[in-house]
Amino acid sequence: MAIASPGDQPARPRLVLLSLIIVAAVANLNLAVANVALPDIGKAFDASQTQLNLIAVGYSVGLAASVLYLGALGDRYGRKTMLVLGMALSVPASLIAAFAPNFEVLFAARLFGGISAGLAFPTTLALITALWSGAARTKAIALWSAIGGGISALGPLASGALLQWFEWGSVFFITLPLALIALGLSVVFVPSHVNESTDPVDHFGGMVSVVLVAALVLGINFAPVDGMGATALGLLAIALAAGAVFFWRQLRAPAPLFDLRVARRRIFWVAAVAGIVVFGTLMGTMYIGQQFMQNVLGYSTLAAGSAGLPAAAVMVLVAPQSAKLVESHGARFTLLLGYVAIVAGLLVALLLWKEDAQYWKIALGYIFLGIGVGLAGTPASRSLTGSVPVSRAGMASGTADLQRDLGGAIVQSVLGALLTAGYTASFAAAIASSPQSDQVSSEVESALEKSFAGAADIAERYPQYAEPIMSAARSAFLDGDTKAYAAAILIVLVGSALVFFAFPKRDEERALLAHYHETDNAAEQSSGVR
Repeated sequence: MAIASPGDQPARPRLVLLSLIIVAAVANLNLAVANVALPDIGKAFDASQTQLNLIAVGYSVGLAASVLYLGALGDRYGRKTMLVLGMALSVPASLIAAFAPNFEVLFAARLFGGISAGLAFPTTLALITALWSGAARTKAIALWSAIGGGISALGPLASGALLQWFEWGSVFFITLPLALIALGLSVVFVPSHVNESTDPVDHFGGMVSVVLVAALVLGINFAPVDGMGATALGLLAIALAAGAVFFWRQLRAPAPLFDLRVARRRIFWVAAVAGIVVFGTLMGTMYIGQQFMQNVLGYSTLAAGSAGLPAAAVMVLVAPQSAKLVESHGARFTLLLGYVAIVAGLLVALLLWKEDAQYWKIALGYIFLGIGVGLAGTPASRSLTGSVPVSRAGMASGTADLQRDLGGAIVQSVLGALLTAGYTASFAAAIASSPQSDQVSSEVESALEKSFAGAADIAERYPQYAEPIMSAARSAFLDGDTKAYAAAILIVLVGSALVFFAFPKRDEERALLAHYHETDNAAEQSSGVR
């Protein structure tokens, strides 16, 4: 079993990095594969828009809720062990999702898949942090971020191709061969016991963190649903209480799960928020965009999946340049440059993604988004890992994963809730203004307002009214996604302001990182840690 010392380059760096990137790719793919299949899943299960939102974010919820706890377990008991276990469990999780007989089983399988990714995903960045240093680490993180993001963008393409010939469950088979490859590479090439901690794990804090994230995301999703207001408020109250308990616990625990002393470092917390904005807006836009292309533009699943290819291509091309910019101009400059591109992409979606949109408009929006994430992803992750001691790499990598997964789940849930609320309100107004409104039963009205899939089902049942029903559904969807894209732009602008005013410029950033390193070395030496 290979053992590596902290800060050394591993014996076979390319093979080790390839192994870690493929593990990350499995998690990234599973985040994306369900989106293209959502219209088909909606028809198969007669699902509401809220249920579709939950299926879309279920994997993110499981991953985001578990990464901090499981990252700490990896720091203590073995990162490679967590890596291998996560890849092994991703296989049955995908199989259960593929053969799910109803919404409940599918949602549970998505949660299980996210937890299996929570075992493996935080370990990938933790090992990069432990095995590489300096500019080599920045380059490794750039490749990890870009290729992982690029593969994630390829997920809709692969899903769309399968859905041309097979049922919706086939999309969950996509990651199976990749997971088996990742499992084999991890066993053979990934080093073990890389500067792992001997501190006890804060199990109570870990369990509280799971409750906090899960309650927060589910509460946001239920908020716009008629009749679920009390449930949403209850979940959000649980999240608030869990957050208070978690904060209290981390201040008092002898070996905190989330070291608030480290987390309050300016480079760390600003980078954490910045990453949530970057990855959250990407995932939220991809989620809404897939439904827009199929529901409004009438794209096939293959065409809708292919539409995101420009984002994948530019992410991979831009990320190496991002690493160079971070080294030459600093993380702040590179983050802000990425934010400019993301805002441009969202403006394209807001202003040009309409019912008569040509493909070049779709591609243009995705190109800007890909440039933005390719630029901003590297400094967001690198700043987290560079501002913590290597023994806390699991905390930093868990936070980096939270950028993607909690950020993705929260922003996607917020945008999905706005889409749902806008769609329902618009369709209700269309029904109320129709001369035949008194002929629409409450059952039909409920189905029409539930989701685009519900409207399509009613159109099939009443073909004489199919054209006005589908026209109203497309208009209602556009009303909803306009609100969602406007909210996404506001989120990015707030994030940009935070980075501009709170993140240090290049020279100050370097001085702070050097100070953090000296402080952490002194603390380890005084405690007898070598």
